[in-house]
Amino acid sequence: MTPLRLRRPAQVAGVVTIAAALFVSGCSSKKSSTGSGGSSSTPATNTSSSSSPAASASGSGSSDLSAMLPASIKSSGTIKIATDASYAPNEFFDTDGKTIIGMDVDLGNAIAAKLGVKANFQNVTFDAIIPALAGGKYDLGMSSFTDNKDREKTVDFVTYFSAGESLIVAKGNPKGVTGPDLTLCGLTVAVEKGTTEESEVPDLSKKCTDAGKKAVTALSTDDQNGANLALQSGRAQVVSADSPVAEYAVKQSNGAFEIAGKSYETAPYGIAIPKNDGQLAQAIQQALTQLISDGTYKQILEKWGVGDGAIDSPQINGATS
Repeated sequence: MTPLRLRRPAQVAGVVTIAAALFVSGCSSKKSSTGSGGSSSTPATNTSSSSSPAASASGSGSSDLSAMLPASIKSSGTIKIATDASYAPNEFFDTDGKTIIGMDVDLGNAIAAKLGVKANFQNVTFDAIIPALAGGKYDLGMSSFTDNKDREKTVDFVTYFSAGESLIVAKGNPKGVTGPDLTLCGLTVAVEKGTTEESEVPDLSKKCTDAGKKAVTALSTDDQNGANLALQSGRAQVVSADSPVAEYAVKQSNGAFEIAGKSYETAPYGIAIPKNDGQLAQAIQQALTQLISDGTYKQILEKWGVGDGAIDSPQINGATS
């Protein structure tokens, strides 16, 4: 099984508060498929500020790293980064509904600073990001992508985080789910389209039917918010998402959700980069290595409560499966 990938709640009352607070949750699970969906792109506000770890990354950019950038990035002074802003705490919209924030955003801004350019995040439907990178529309994809061998056929990756998968259920775990096992038989599992989680459902279902039990049904949604809402409304009994995203959703649910069993299928997140783009992958890797060395990387992860996913050494195309 291959691993995967909340919008900060607005102030609303009653049941809508739960729906908007925890289910307006974010994007990137360990997304697995390259996808072909249309690109729903929304310009993002630059989120760097003098008080953020990203903004405090030392230096104004290395001339050596800047020299490694493609001419289009050098001339514009901007690196365009696609993200699916529905996967808190990794990438999601702030309360203004316009500004994209999160761990990936802070890290992307810090990397851009090391490269001597600015980051411009764009909100893009998850399963459209890799095709858009291949088509040259964006320079990078930072959306909690799991680096896997299948994706490496289309884009290159620089690894930057380690995450597992988790299952979210309603409080009290009424269906007795213990993990990605036969306790899922006969249940509906909400997953975001294009994710590893979605691709795993057929295998889980086959295990059930081979054991003489009812199949697992996938309820695929356009973003992670939709998957969380499906659990809240009872249309699904389980949500499958990346462990940091699942844990954040539970924290924001005011006790309505809990994690079933332990996290599993740990794998690296990767920054997606178009193939044959000169030395861009090497520049990103070196910038990230500097951020790890100077402590900015750790600051960013701890700010978002995901320090357990820190890595020591970023790799180019470091897929584990």
